[in-house]
Amino acid sequence: MSQLDLSLLESMPMPDGAPGPGGCVRLERPEPGLVVLVIDPPHRKLAVFDRPLMRDLAAALDELARDSALKALVVTGKSPTAFVAGADIDVIEAIDDAQRATALARFGQQLFQRLADLRAFKVAAVGGPVPGGAFELSLCCDRIVLAEHSASRIGLPETQLGILPGWGGCQRLPRRIGTPAALEAILTGKLYVARQALKLGLVDRLAAPENLRRIACDIALGRTSCARRERGLWGLLIDRNPLARIVVASQARKGVMAKTRGRYPAPLAALELVVAAPTTSLASGLEREAQALGQLAVTPVCKSLISIFRGTEDAKKLARSPGGGDARTIARAGVIGGGVMGGAIASLMAERGVDTRLADLARKAVDTALVEHARAIHSSLRKRRMQQHEAEAALDRLEGATSIDGFARSALVIEAVAEKLEVKRSVFATLAKQIAPDAILASNTSSLSIDAIAQGLPHPERVVGMHFFNPVRLMPLVEIVRGAQTSDETVAATAKLALRLGKTPVVVRDVAGFLVNRVLGPYLDEAVRLYELGVAPQTIERAALDFGLPMGPLELLDEVGLDIAAHAAQSLEGAYGERMKSSRLVAKLVAVGLKGKKSGAGFFLYTSDPKSGRPRKGEFNPRVAEAARPHASSTLTFDDVRDRLGLALVNESALCLQEGVVASERELDLATVFGMGFPPFHGGAMRYVALRGAREIVERLRRLGDAPDVRSRDGARQRFEPCALLVERAK
Repeated sequence: MSQLDLSLLESMPMPDGAPGPGGCVRLERPEPGLVVLVIDPPHRKLAVFDRPLMRDLAAALDELARDSALKALVVTGKSPTAFVAGADIDVIEAIDDAQRATALARFGQQLFQRLADLRAFKVAAVGGPVPGGAFELSLCCDRIVLAEHSASRIGLPETQLGILPGWGGCQRLPRRIGTPAALEAILTGKLYVARQALKLGLVDRLAAPENLRRIACDIALGRTSCARRERGLWGLLIDRNPLARIVVASQARKGVMAKTRGRYPAPLAALELVVAAPTTSLASGLEREAQALGQLAVTPVCKSLISIFRGTEDAKKLARSPGGGDARTIARAGVIGGGVMGGAIASLMAERGVDTRLADLARKAVDTALVEHARAIHSSLRKRRMQQHEAEAALDRLEGATSIDGFARSALVIEAVAEKLEVKRSVFATLAKQIAPDAILASNTSSLSIDAIAQGLPHPERVVGMHFFNPVRLMPLVEIVRGAQTSDETVAATAKLALRLGKTPVVVRDVAGFLVNRVLGPYLDEAVRLYELGVAPQTIERAALDFGLPMGPLELLDEVGLDIAAHAAQSLEGAYGERMKSSRLVAKLVAVGLKGKKSGAGFFLYTSDPKSGRPRKGEFNPRVAEAARPHASSTLTFDDVRDRLGLALVNESALCLQEGVVASERELDLATVFGMGFPPFHGGAMRYVALRGAREIVERLRRLGDAPDVRSRDGARQRFEPCALLVERAK
């Protein structure tokens, strides 16, 4: 067994409170020939592969290699649902040298190989989060037993951080489950629930948490059989067949390029390694893997994605009460309004364990919401995301009503009714008479002031905005809108509920448009202005995609609904004046019945997909030209179009930060990525400023602001005038 170069660990930071040697790993010997290696670092709530853990793991494996009596080994965590959370993100974030990153990758590979080389039957007994390096360590064992628990998630998510599994994952997973399945797991970065993991062969057996260690020990000692799925003939037909490998690689590459447009190098690098793994020696494959990880770890894409990950981790702290403890848990909630938004919010809460009452005056709306809830739960059951008893409980937790009564026991009620101030005030006034004084009144408003909604209500400190984005189940962001009187306790409890629903909360001030819609305003309006100038709609859409946005602005307007977009633009203009003065084209289109996808026509024409029945985008709508009468042509370059879209958005984002709409750059970046699709590889609006350079952006904004059409438009030059924050950074 080769000697590990422990000096490499000295370049890694030593976390606060780390124990001395031997404090992170203990070896237990419950019976002759059996050793249980327990990973239990006292300085972490959940272990990560930091400097002290890797030091102690190396020492423990050295001791086991010298143990001639060792016959069976079980590797586990301090509890059945607490193993290891993967690599130390601090280390990855700090690395700026590719050679050092490669050396650390080699160290991790060699450390894990020591486990694989032990002359004993090895079983990993894991549960809870088992991502990345934790799964790669498990793959070095002969069998993997996973705790069958709702907290268990296992997989290789490294590509989501701009890197790839570099401690053997790209080599061992395809050998275990085959090339196609390994590509799916690694390229998507998906974390699988227990039953999915068993079906795919990621693990060999499931066990109830209380039985996890006992079953793992019995398997290790041969008292309980646990067969491992073999690839057999499929391994020859696909994994080792040159023609099949070419086809698999080609299809996977097409999928990656369609999804990423080549902006993310990690999936492409991982693809090559995974496809080659079955016909490459393990040693050679590991070295290629380490080299690839070293190159990826220092890219701007990696640093941007890690910054977003950091933001999501920081968002979890919002669920802490002002005193530092956990905020109160919402066990029972209500939703007023059974439309698309209200029904989806109620369904999601019931699915995530909250007893929920949904009320709407229209029985049809309630019935539709209950049917959609059942459809969503059955879909999760079919995909093995939940078990039968969990599905039945989720169905039972949602009740429908056609009266606003019956919310007395609700700790939080969300209104999702019409965007009219008097309607929302009336709903909350009625609710305030039934619910407890400390029960939270949350509004899903996208445009109305929380302070205005709270006006005249008893206990206004419990009124808060909880702004979901459509579609509710897919969009990851929730804006927690803090009014002038909203208490810290209300914000913390609402954020905790958002996290429970699987959302990322960002706290924003109560300003017109809040954060996301305010930032989107100048961007969407600029797209319409460009069309009026004679820029081809295809060019506008392509420029946005080239910037990295998930869809073009004209399609986004259709998706949102032109009537809703026109109303939002009017609200922003009323609040911010000439700087937000918008084109009247969208309102003209609404006036002639063009409302976007929901009406079958907006900027684009939509037809019904024959398979799904959903609207499918077609050609650009010729009726738009009749309403707009655009210029015959435009002299703007493609770069001009792209920057007028992107920098209008960036400048408004920086202004929001300058005005304290959000508390930090990281929160702003998180909101722009999760709420409006700002390119993750840029890391968010403010990280984009850092990557491109504030000085270049300020100069570019000023040049754009000097364009004749901008100078002649009321307020437009203000929109391209760099905000003070950007000017200061440019200095």
